[in-house]
Amino acid sequence: MSATQKTVVVGAGPVGSLAALFAAQRGHEVEVYELRPDLRNPGTIPLNFTKSINLAISERGINAMRSAGHPSLLKTVMTGTIPMRGRMIHGKSPLGDLYEHAQDYDAKGRAIYAIDRSGLNEKLLNVLDSMPNVKLFFNHKLTGADFRARRAWFEARDVDVSPNGRPREIEISFDLMIGADGAHSAVRYHMMKFTRMDYQQEYIDTLWCEFRIEPQEALSHGENGAKFQISQNHLHIWPGRDFMFIAIPSEDGSFTSTLFLPSKQFAELENNPAQLPSFFDQNFPGVTDLIPRESLISSFQSNPHLPLISLKCRPYHYSSSGVIVGDAAHAMVPFYGQGMNAGMEDVRILFSIFDKHNEMLENNNSLVEGHKSSPMSMSSRAEALAEYSDIRAPDAYAINELALQNYVEMRSSVLSMRYRLRKFLEEFMSVNFPNFGWQTKYSRVSFSNQGYSDIVRQSDHQGRILMRVFAACVTGPVATAFLIFGYQYRKPLLSTAAGILGLN
Repeated sequence: MSATQKTVVVGAGPVGSLAALFAAQRGHEVEVYELRPDLRNPGTIPLNFTKSINLAISERGINAMRSAGHPSLLKTVMTGTIPMRGRMIHGKSPLGDLYEHAQDYDAKGRAIYAIDRSGLNEKLLNVLDSMPNVKLFFNHKLTGADFRARRAWFEARDVDVSPNGRPREIEISFDLMIGADGAHSAVRYHMMKFTRMDYQQEYIDTLWCEFRIEPQEALSHGENGAKFQISQNHLHIWPGRDFMFIAIPSEDGSFTSTLFLPSKQFAELENNPAQLPSFFDQNFPGVTDLIPRESLISSFQSNPHLPLISLKCRPYHYSSSGVIVGDAAHAMVPFYGQGMNAGMEDVRILFSIFDKHNEMLENNNSLVEGHKSSPMSMSSRAEALAEYSDIRAPDAYAINELALQNYVEMRSSVLSMRYRLRKFLEEFMSVNFPNFGWQTKYSRVSFSNQGYSDIVRQSDHQGRILMRVFAACVTGPVATAFLIFGYQYRKPLLSTAAGILGLN
């Protein structure tokens, strides 16, 4: 074994870049290989072929970057993000009036942050570029990997082709390969030849297409810069029961907007794109005031209509030499905003386990006179990777399911009185009786680092208690007092409770 561990990261997206940074901070010799050209170049096309993707970063991703050990990374990344304190639900009243209804994410005022994916990626890659023990290789496609011999082969598409006209193949060695190369991971594909990996994927019957709400130009009375046409501090949702349209703010005053729609209805609109504006007017009232009808049609025709995949597998490692993180291990639908956050959390947890095993090794070796620090042994690394798979898989399975459930919540449940009542009760308990530990599921997911599987168990338990208490209240003499108290505390509770009771 060499004096320094060689860690190879495949995939230079946000999760792969963060993994490379964690490894480099621990003194590893790090090489990062990316299929695409340099992701900092404006002309580089993302793997999903969209022009711009805005993401939501929350506590798990923030904590992972905070834990990376780089003094300015978090501040650099968070500069330019936009806090989103809740959802803004758009609709039309029975009288035909447009309305907006804000639903805060958190009773304590905490927010998630809209962040530009390419900007985040650029900042992470710039940090890696400045580190002497990191090498970046773009236009390199993984074509093979032997995790027993710890060797891998790449097509080097950034160098002259071989005499037969094919890209030249290079061979490398490694101590550890980290696969952060997305849902269609080449690392996972080659690792499956060496380990008995359970694998499951499904495409939900929903496609998505990207649109853009342009910034409002500066007002005539001299205000400078672009303006947001709608609230910049919310994730905007036009729920449609079986589909939805959303909008996430960008720094320049625009909104990256996305239509999520069953494939059958996509096909109907593809056959007759001219009906798109009327479809929006009927189902997403007010959008055609924000996006001109011609722009709706042109964006629908020019932007791809892409599928949504949910992927689960286990284990995430092979022996001491390979591990997968992020979408390579657990691609999920985007409706909880946790895909990147969960991937970054993977990196933090993985390296915290490495650190724990290294500390145990150092403590044992310190008893040996004259011992000098050395890289983690293969057996210790294998134990650490096995522990990572055991710990992380249940949480990854849990957030996969939560993301699927949240699609139903975003497109439908946000309109439900039952949903709003439970949210209010949980937030009331959280603020007024903090020692009880009550929180909404969303708050636990987005504003804590608690394991996803623990969150599911606690939320289910919490929900059962609430429903029993509420049932007891509405069927007994306490019902009237409960409604009076709700009116005094907050009028919306009264109308919500009355709706569930069938009183209005």
